[in-house]
Amino acid sequence: MTTLRIFPDLAQNAIDPRLFGSFIEHLGRAVYTGLYEPGHATADGNGFRRDVIDLVRELDIPMVRYPGGNFVSAYDWEDGVGPRAQRPARLDYAWGVTETNQFGTNEFMDWCKAANTAPMMAFNLGTRGIDAARQLIEYCNAPLGSKFADLRKAHGYAAPHNVRTWCLGNEMDGPWQTGRKTAEEYGRLANETANALHQFDPTLELIACGSSGPGMPGFPDWERNVLEHCYAHVDALSIHLYVREDGHKSLADYLACPAQMETQIRDVLAACDFVKAKQHHKKTMMLSFDEWNVWDMAQGNEKFHRWASAPRQLEQIYTFADALVVGGMLLVLLRQSARVRYACMAQLVNVIAPIMTAPGGDAWRQTIFHPLQQASRHGRGVVLATHLNGGTSTDTPTHGLSPDIEAVATRDGNKVSVFVLHRGAVPASFTVSLDGSASWRVVAHEVLASPDVYAVNSAASPATVAPRVVPSTQVAADGALTLTLPPLSWHCLRLTAA
Repeated sequence: MTTLRIFPDLAQNAIDPRLFGSFIEHLGRAVYTGLYEPGHATADGNGFRRDVIDLVRELDIPMVRYPGGNFVSAYDWEDGVGPRAQRPARLDYAWGVTETNQFGTNEFMDWCKAANTAPMMAFNLGTRGIDAARQLIEYCNAPLGSKFADLRKAHGYAAPHNVRTWCLGNEMDGPWQTGRKTAEEYGRLANETANALHQFDPTLELIACGSSGPGMPGFPDWERNVLEHCYAHVDALSIHLYVREDGHKSLADYLACPAQMETQIRDVLAACDFVKAKQHHKKTMMLSFDEWNVWDMAQGNEKFHRWASAPRQLEQIYTFADALVVGGMLLVLLRQSARVRYACMAQLVNVIAPIMTAPGGDAWRQTIFHPLQQASRHGRGVVLATHLNGGTSTDTPTHGLSPDIEAVATRDGNKVSVFVLHRGAVPASFTVSLDGSASWRVVAHEVLASPDVYAVNSAASPATVAPRVVPSTQVAADGALTLTLPPLSWHCLRLTAA
């Protein structure tokens, strides 16, 4: 038997709601026929698909990163504002397509309001730099009476957009990146750009680029080198990771891969804290895990003519196994939320995404939608101190000894949520024990399980993999609740003070 002892009155750290953010890039059908499809049966007056907005609201996403991604490193933001008929089409070298620019900065701001989310914007520090960043921040945030603020008004937006969170480029160490830079080149540019932006508004939250991933040859020395240039002027360092089943030796090996995410966070934090100590900073550097997901690069691509507009790219169809891995990654983010302030599942619609659409047709939830939705809606407030005792582990070829059961508990007011991942191949007895004098009752116990680990959802069968509410024994007088966990299952258990 495995027992999770929860201390409801002992908070470890607050959870920034932006831990459950997402990401939209001008890539494939993420924007066109994803967010934006004029003429669709559900389109509103702005051309935004209401069926997609409803699903985004269901996820309760607090923040969305835009417009990239690799796309941003050659993006001229001016192309995407003003009258649509006057916007130029541009070739996007990053993805080999044509960008029509019919959706740009102002449309994204309008979409964020409709979806009840906030923007996280990125600057182009690949082909451009300080001056373009200065102009974009004025266009978005300056009051009227200056060139770029007045240009915004001429485009129909008198009030500033007041974007608070900004990324200083994207994956600038990647050889695929337009305008790739060395750590020294990027660190100095990030520092000078951040300094200029803080001259405009010292309260802006700025995020510097970490390495593109733990497999990069410069990792984690890139992090150290960049921060030695810009630590004083940035609030967080970005961190990216994609995992996939291909290359793992077994299903159990794949399901254990969130351990890689935890190791990466610890390695990056070590670099951050080294620079803090070396340069005698008082500020503690936070992390922005602003790209994470399951991504098999061989999936979801159709053949298309180079420079096509909005072709099908990276439209991965997610399995139930992928949903379990996503659940494991969410547990890592919650455990590390004392230092991970922001996180963005990449991406939101159609492109390696929890939401899929058919052009002119339906929108539906992929398997990975469900753990994200539960964590986002119910994993707010604070992370509670817990102790997990007992249980079995599996020795995996890639990730070593992996516990079959993992759990995290959170509290928001008088509500406690318990997220449990059971990777084991047989049912398991699991007891939740709540310390203290308060009495608790179960509000709901949702289980994500499937007899077919490779089951998927589709437009024709959108609920093949979906949570089900199961009857649950109420908490006993001694604060204990015993459950039977099905093999290979994800759980969201919600309790409230009686």
